[in-house]
Amino acid sequence: MKKKLVAPQHIALIPDGNRRWAMLHKLRVFTAYRRGITQFIEFAKWSKEFGVKTISVWALSSENLKGRTGAELRILFALYTRAARSKKVLDDLKNNGARLRVVGNIGVLPKMLRDALRDAERQTEMYKDLTINLLINYGGREDIIYSVQKIAKELKSSKGSRIDEDTIQEHLRSSTLPDVDLIVRTSGEMRLSGLLPWQGGYSELYFAKKCWPDFNKSDFRRIIETFSRRQRRFGK
Repeated sequence: MKKKLVAPQHIALIPDGNRRWAMLHKLRVFTAYRRGITQFIEFAKWSKEFGVKTISVWALSSENLKGRTGAELRILFALYTRAARSKKVLDDLKNNGARLRVVGNIGVLPKMLRDALRDAERQTEMYKDLTINLLINYGGREDIIYSVQKIAKELKSSKGSRIDEDTIQEHLRSSTLPDVDLIVRTSGEMRLSGLLPWQGGYSELYFAKKCWPDFNKSDFRRIIETFSRRQRRFGK
């Protein structure tokens, strides 16, 4: 009798390797990113099928916003806007009972993208089977700095009286996110790059060798099987 797979309730994903995949296949970066978005939609469906309740995907870090070329950022902004407004994508979210939430400092993003993301949030806010957190212009250190600055402002105006774990959590940009059970990064890179440091303190880690556009359902199942064999201690 096969042992029942134990799915992580919250997976955080770093879908890395899109540009390398494009270079390897002599394709445009646009093609790689477009394929990457399609892959994530499938990833969300697999997650629900295996019993995952929450996914957090790093769509664009705050470091990316500073370090990528203007041309590459325009490609990403256009693709994300198109996806957020796509009837097919919205229907997929609806049919899978999936809610979209946007996490990050989106105030500096193009208005067309901001409006598209907020509209997608509104159209899916009633669904509860799966929550998809889109981390865009998000950085882990910036998230904590943001929280501390908000707390300091409240203390200065006498609205707050103490600082503890709950206080910091409540003031994060990512305050709605539960602790992460499993962090997955593709393309063979073995680092977290500041992903969700507050929620990821006791996360299991999985580094897949494939570049993100080549990631498939068999790879996903292998990750769930590996997670099922892990013994989580939480410092005990």
